[in-house]
Formats: sequence, C-alpha cells, structure tokens
Amino acid sequence: MFTPKIPPPDTAPTPGTSLVPPLTGLVHPPACTCHHTPAAPPAPAPVPVAPPSRPTVQLTPGSLVVAAAGGTAMVLIIGTVLVSMLLATAITAASVAICAVVLRSLLNDKNKGR
Repeated sequence: MFTPKIPPPDTAPTPGTSLVPPLTGLVHPPACTCHHTPAAPPAPAPVPVAPPSRPTVQLTPGSLVVAAAGGTAMVLIIGTVLVSMLLATAITAASVAICAVVLRSLLNDKNKGR
C-alpha cells in the first residue's frame, strides 16, 4: 500500500522528453481592431524627496541622572513586589502545614480514645 508505484520502463518518459507537447503555431488576434499609434512611453516617476530627519536626542548630565534614578526606582519596586509575593506564598505554605499537623493530631487522639 505504501510502496511507490514505478511505471514499467517502456512507458516511462526519458529524461530529455516532456509529457506536455510544445505550444507552436499559436497566433493571438489583436486586442482591438482600431488602428492607432502607440502612446509615448510615460515619463519616469519623480524621485521621492527624503522626509526631514528627526531630531537626535541630546542627553544632558541632568537627564542621565533622572534616567538612572528612574531605573533604580523601577528595579526596587519590582523587586519588592516579587519578594512580597514569595513571602506570601511561604507564609501560606507554612500555615497549611501547621493546619495539617493539628488535624492529624486531633484525628489520631480521637482514634486512640476508643
């Protein structure tokens, strides 16, 4: 089923021939029957003018200090948020573990009392 089907050697085309016959002797009629002279070729398109370049950013010492302070503030804020999320996860895990120990001891005491 999945083996390739190879034609027998007598029907296989040779590498130099094509299965499609060449298109020879085809003559197309003109698109219109009117007899006019062809139009002059269009003028070349004008070269687009480059838009004025944008002004470059000038960094002064004051703006560098402001950028550094802003970057530092962002790092501190994001770090604080991530640490607080980690702390909340740790506190939640510890409280669930304590609850599990308390429930286990209560259930064990109840079973021993019988």
